[in-house]
Amino acid sequence: MSAPALELRAFSPETWADFRRIHCEANDTGWCSCVAWWVETWDEFKGRSAAENLAQREALCRAGEYDGYLLYAEGEPAAWCQVGPRDRLVKLRRQYGLEPEPETWAISCFQVVPARRRQGLARSLLERVLAELRREGVQRVEAFPKRGAELDVLDLWRGPEALYRDFGFEVWRDAPAAPVLRLDLFGAA
Repeated sequence: MSAPALELRAFSPETWADFRRIHCEANDTGWCSCVAWWVETWDEFKGRSAAENLAQREALCRAGEYDGYLLYAEGEPAAWCQVGPRDRLVKLRRQYGLEPEPETWAISCFQVVPARRRQGLARSLLERVLAELRREGVQRVEAFPKRGAELDVLDLWRGPEALYRDFGFEVWRDAPAAPVLRLDLFGAA
């Protein structure tokens, strides 16, 4: 079986409908609309409805916050990576006790649609996103995977640790359940 034709596109008004195709109930991601890190607290987030999350995503987009990339396989939206300046996500910084670093970006969500899993798309998506960040001059990127022996596919919404490690991310802050991984895109900073 040959590898599917892949294309990376920035999240934008032109890719909004495809973002919604990835973030839908059929893919187990319709409730979130990728706003988990934008909500003040986890307790607040847990109590929200899908409509509230979608309304927040729409408000973010109206404000120009198109915060990620979509990967297309054979012309169809197949995967999503939320990435942008880390300091804009106050809850993420607070949860991990991170000081402001304007030069640091965060990969904060990672999704492959169920029908396309186990085809190497996560690897292709991360490879292309990192190349795009380098082209944009991003200096450093961090990732926040969950860690544990009993993780299921829904626990991997921040991306799998092993995948990040394969691309050179190193543990910057270790924690048993949720390390902070870091990659300097242009060598040591």
